[in-house]
Amino acid sequence: MKITQEIEEYDNLKTKVLKYVLYKKRTEQEVRQKFAENTGNILEDVIEYLKQEKYIDDSNYIERSVDEYIALKNLSIKELTYKLYTKGLSKNLIDDYVCKNKEKLLEYEINSATNIVNKKNSFMEEFELKQFLLKKGYMSETISIAISNAQEMM
Repeated sequence: MKITQEIEEYDNLKTKVLKYVLYKKRTEQEVRQKFAENTGNILEDVIEYLKQEKYIDDSNYIERSVDEYIALKNLSIKELTYKLYTKGLSKNLIDDYVCKNKEKLLEYEINSATNIVNKKNSFMEEFELKQFLLKKGYMSETISIAISNAQEMM
């Protein structure tokens, strides 16, 4: 009797978590926070099952999120990593991704900074632009390249 009740609880929780994960890609930490009231072995077993079946895959989540940010936003590498940290992803996973994709991310950061410079160039002085981009987390080398790129386009 007790075993069937545990199996039933496991199936119910697995169904809820699966619906939550399938609606939108989630990190392991997001799942843990959402289902925090279901502490104990059942939640751990469900998470472990979903990780084995690749429904929860934090490294895949990082890749997909970064690709989405690159397509839609102008962010510095620092802002990108911060957004990933807020999702509860491990520092090691994020750092590994950044190291493996350093060239791609640097190119993206230069393009983002250049886009911002082009947008704000008409009403901001060069000094103000540099300060603005520094506050956003852009590297000083990236800012210099972006400003020179924008000046070449003029």
